Amino acid sequence: MRNKSAEKYQRILDAAVKVFAQKGFFQSKVSEIAKEAGVADGTIYLYFKNKDDLLISIFEIKMQEVIAHFRAALNQQGDAVAKLKHLIHMHLEEFQANPDLAAVFQVELRQSSRFMHESEKMELKLYLDLIGEIVEQGQREHLFRDELPVGLIKRFIFGTLDEIVSTWVLAGRRYDLRAQADLVVDLLLRGVQRDCEVRGQGNQQQEVVQ
Repeated sequence: MRNKSAEKYQRILDAAVKVFAQKGFFQSKVSEIAKEAGVADGTIYLYFKNKDDLLISIFEIKMQEVIAHFRAALNQQGDAVAKLKHLIHMHLEEFQANPDLAAVFQVELRQSSRFMHESEKMELKLYLDLIGEIVEQGQREHLFRDELPVGLIKRFIFGTLDEIVSTWVLAGRRYDLRAQADLVVDLLLRGVQRDCEVRGQGNQQQEVVQ
């Protein structure tokens, strides 16, 4: 894709995120997305088959970007506990910084029958695999409970984060999502850590988690 074409493609994606977040997927018109992107209506169809294709492309492209960014950042961390803490903070910070994208991911995508029933959602699998790699590392390091299946733990972690972001979106994004990060870290680590010491938020008292 040539530079000019790539730039136009990105403008359309960004415009669609904004329009879908403001008006909802079903109420949004391709003409509104084209206007927001500063292109002719027909230009949209040079890149996307229809509105559903555009919505799913948002998910695929944005998730690819997020996964690449997260993986690079996690490679700078040490043990699995440090990686899990950093992942939780990054996940919540990413949506806090991109509220329109949060609305599209948490609400609009789930109203698309094509996404829910037909899409392979490969990027979601890759994100779960990234979480699974942290879990496996934690089990190898004897930091996480090894009697629990990796698949169960990674879905427990993702499901918790997903629900927190969904609640934030549906509540009108009225509070600071990032402020939840340390509480989420504490709750998740209490569930997955292996006979470890956990320090309560804001105090130095230690307690053993069984």
